[in-house]
Amino acid sequence: MSDLSPEQRAALIRRYFAACNAGDHQALVSCFTPDAVHYFPPGLPDVPWRGADTIARKWVWCVQTLGSRWTIEKILCSADSDEAVIEWTHWKTGQDTALRGDEWYVFRDGLIAEIRAYYASPADRSVRINELADFDYAGRGYAITPPGD
Repeated sequence: MSDLSPEQRAALIRRYFAACNAGDHQALVSCFTPDAVHYFPPGLPDVPWRGADTIARKWVWCVQTLGSRWTIEKILCSADSDEAVIEWTHWKTGQDTALRGDEWYVFRDGLIAEIRAYYASPADRSVRINELADFDYAGRGYAITPPGD
């Protein structure tokens, strides 16, 4: 049986995203098991990110260097397993671009043990926002601008 209820898993994911947006290394580390792994699609350097400290350092770098900010669009938490899935938007305000995608979460000991990221599309540098073609993001209530704008 799960250590966390679906509501607690959703709250942990929201706390993780708040720590990402704040660029808060210690708050990020506190969301993960020490041996956590964050997987990404191919094409990024040094992936996957292994360990809570590495994950935290990489996100802090993104905030400081790329102006990264994130919004959670949807969260679904399993009622009978230690898993959840979300839709997100990664706003790179320093580059005036964005990327949409999903992440699959696995929890252990009340913390995030694994994240598997899936992008809505390949990272296309020729477009301002990477997202699904012909999907009505605004009409479905998705963020259209970064938080704070």
